[in-house]
Amino acid sequence: MLVAARTHDYGKQPVDHLAKLLRSESIEAAQLVLPKAFSEINSYDEVTPRLVEQIRRNFEEENVKIQILGCYMDLANPDDDVRKNAVDTFKKCLKFNQILGAAIVGTETAYPRLSRAEKKIWHPYMMDSIARLAEEAERLDVDMAIEPVYWHPLEDLETTVKVFEKVDSSHLKMIFDPANVLEFPEIDQDAYWKEWLCVLGDKVEAIHMKDFVEGPNKEYCPVCLGEGVIRYGEIVKWMKQHKPDIVVVREEMNPETAQKDIAYMRKLWME
Repeated sequence: MLVAARTHDYGKQPVDHLAKLLRSESIEAAQLVLPKAFSEINSYDEVTPRLVEQIRRNFEEENVKIQILGCYMDLANPDDDVRKNAVDTFKKCLKFNQILGAAIVGTETAYPRLSRAEKKIWHPYMMDSIARLAEEAERLDVDMAIEPVYWHPLEDLETTVKVFEKVDSSHLKMIFDPANVLEFPEIDQDAYWKEWLCVLGDKVEAIHMKDFVEGPNKEYCPVCLGEGVIRYGEIVKWMKQHKPDIVVVREEMNPETAQKDIAYMRKLWME
């Protein structure tokens, strides 16, 4: 297991400083969202091949693996202009990744929190976007990854399986975020995680790790790892058995408690 960070949890940093900061925190890998990670970049229009090469070189020098180039876009939005911009931006990131060399370019499938009826309406638009992006990923020979989220069109195991069946591409992978598919924390989590990983484990290229408790109105309240509702035991067991070198990204990290979370991740791995 490689311990990774979603780098913008540390705020925007200079291009020449971020990799050094991560190494000083004993972080071995990274998820980068370029306009959120770097103080020199405010939009994808400001990204240049030279800048991407500089980022790649800085991370290589610090021996920090770039696992995910995050480009989280509203891919299923029924508005044609919004969706076109989302697809075009993601294609830019696929192209950038020919230089950067991240293992995957990752995205969820929507921005807003959707109702059940809205998810059904948005679903065909999601399918169209994923199919077109997978085709572009194949053309460029880079890998992309989709992340299921229960309030998005890619909402559950059944839907995700069908996407991989319909978009049959070796360049289409998955990011597994347990918190984002745990609509009902009181379920038998061990059985739930086993089902996901038994069916789609071969597609998983990275795992997001975070934890939360539910507030008085069932709202999501992030907490340090091990202090919330998520039971990671079965997931870690699967990682050890099937993908011992997998990258695990601590999302929603508070820099003030980062070392506590990193220690928890390593303790989980050693148990």
